[in-house]
Amino acid sequence: MEISVDISLYPLQENYEAPIFAFIKGLEKNPDITVIKNQLSTQIYGDYHAIMSLLQDEMYEVFKEIPKSAVVLKFIGNNRADVEIDW
Repeated sequence: MEISVDISLYPLQENYEAPIFAFIKGLEKNPDITVIKNQLSTQIYGDYHAIMSLLQDEMYEVFKEIPKSAVVLKFIGNNRADVEIDW
């Protein structure tokens, strides 16, 4: 089963950009998962089990390094990578 996840990471500290970039780089390490970045959030698309395993590992690293962080995740039960939104 393929899923889509919209992710927003909020490291609650002054120098917040580097941890966000490191988190995204960690998401990109799995070549089977599509990662799309924008100014507000990051979207990932791919196999349910691969994404859940990756999120488990990468979120653990964030919370280990910066316990005062918030992660907001929105899940969709199919792969929406190719869906264009016409505003």
